[in-house]
Amino acid sequence: MLLIPAIDLKDGHCVRLKQGDMDQATVFSDDPAKMARHWLEQGARRLHLVDLNGAFAGTPKNASAVKSIIRMVQEFAVENDIEEIPVQLGGGIRDLDTIERYLDGGLSYVIIGTAAVKSPGFLHDACSAFPGQIIVGLDAKDGKVATDGWSKLTGHEVIDLAKKFEDYGVESIIYTDIGRDGMMGGVNIDATVKLAQSVTIPIIASGGVHSIKDVEALCAVESEGIEGVICGRSIYEGTLDLRSAQELADELADAE
Repeated sequence: MLLIPAIDLKDGHCVRLKQGDMDQATVFSDDPAKMARHWLEQGARRLHLVDLNGAFAGTPKNASAVKSIIRMVQEFAVENDIEEIPVQLGGGIRDLDTIERYLDGGLSYVIIGTAAVKSPGFLHDACSAFPGQIIVGLDAKDGKVATDGWSKLTGHEVIDLAKKFEDYGVESIIYTDIGRDGMMGGVNIDATVKLAQSVTIPIIASGGVHSIKDVEALCAVESEGIEGVICGRSIYEGTLDLRSAQELADELADAE
């Protein structure tokens, strides 16, 4: 089970939102690259970036912050003799040129959310053009997928779309329970497992992580196809220690 720190970017700052509400943003750092380095020093093996402004605008808005993070990650890898530290990014990615620029700039994976739902043909083309580097982000409330920075709720069922996108060749799916994101009320284990059991590609859980108990609960169902979990407010506010949690996850995996 991989614990993946989230770095949400708003106006060049590192923030956390409650249930995706841009008006409920807590700024945790004015230096996203420094924050990224902090998580790497705490044992993170992968980073999850979100361009929040881009998600609402439909076009990248925090490119300079993303570049600074990638540059720092590459420097950290060299310093510590690490071959690669994957970095994934979502938010405002709506065309192939943007994907190509980001991947050429050092990103390992690009996350397509709203565009995957609204323009499945674009997602199909992206998977064909950049095999193994496209992740789909499915954000849902009560099983229904939301788009446009969570501002619009569609009638699409999460599982139905996941099965469809699996056939396109997506690398994995990030499943976020909007009702729990930023609330630290616990991961929606049942819904995440149900989704993981419906497809053969890896699922990354997101939304609601609060404590080590959530990590233990996810590790218990890891065999169902849950590859990792994105951690946000819990590691920023200290209810979950990233290093200890990853060490526990590794120990539980070794014990199986």
